[in-house]
Amino acid sequence: MKNAEVLLSGSGITKVFGYGKQKKTAVQDVSFSFHEGEIISIVGESGSGKTTLAKILMGLLKETGGEILYRGKPRQLKRHKERKRYWKDIQAIFQDPFSSFNVFHMVEKLLIDCIKLQGLKLTKEEQVLRMKEACSFVNLKFEELHNKYPFELSGGQMQRLMIARIFMLHPKILIADEPTSMIDACSRSTILDMLLKLRRENNMTIIFITHDVGLAYYVSDTIYIMEKGRIVESGPAEDVILRPRHRYTRQLISDVPKIHEAWDLAQP
Repeated sequence: MKNAEVLLSGSGITKVFGYGKQKKTAVQDVSFSFHEGEIISIVGESGSGKTTLAKILMGLLKETGGEILYRGKPRQLKRHKERKRYWKDIQAIFQDPFSSFNVFHMVEKLLIDCIKLQGLKLTKEEQVLRMKEACSFVNLKFEELHNKYPFELSGGQMQRLMIARIFMLHPKILIADEPTSMIDACSRSTILDMLLKLRRENNMTIIFITHDVGLAYYVSDTIYIMEKGRIVESGPAEDVILRPRHRYTRQLISDVPKIHEAWDLAQP
């Protein structure tokens, strides 16, 4: 990824919640560079600050300190129009799909909103064609879903619908926060395959937020290890997992038998 464009970068990113004795630092002095077409995993246990960092990257939380650049320029997120422009390029899939959709809107409305976000002026027939194409990409039938509400769908269907939205929006960057943790193993594999296919077809940058070291190792170009709000280790996936330098990284690896075995074999 050395020659690829740096899409999103940050230096000294810090997020503090509360004041005085109640003050808690969730993210502390984090720096990063994410390139076009790169797959990145930010790995850490619950409470490590990785989801807070994901929300900062999305522009859903404001950093307390530091600076984030998008394509080399400071982000402009104060106005609604600026945030809307930013979200055309950066989208997210979260752990709980049911909390990501308005439960009072039918599936068709959720997909039409994607078309509106892009500012496209399409006929009704063109809109339906776009929605059918997106549903087909994730192995769903638009005809069976368009008049249903989110709560009428299964968790797997909801996650696929979220990916259908990404297919329609063609963002430059996708932040996937534990996107497979609430679905069964078979659906998990299918969802990952769909995300990786989107990356191949659109040269999309994917940032996985995960506690799963195995997932990070097998899908990522670059891994960032996060502990107690800090990035304690980062680098190419093979270097971080097979030649870990930090004791926290080694601890995470030791909890995954196959990864631990590969790590042992890689040691001199």
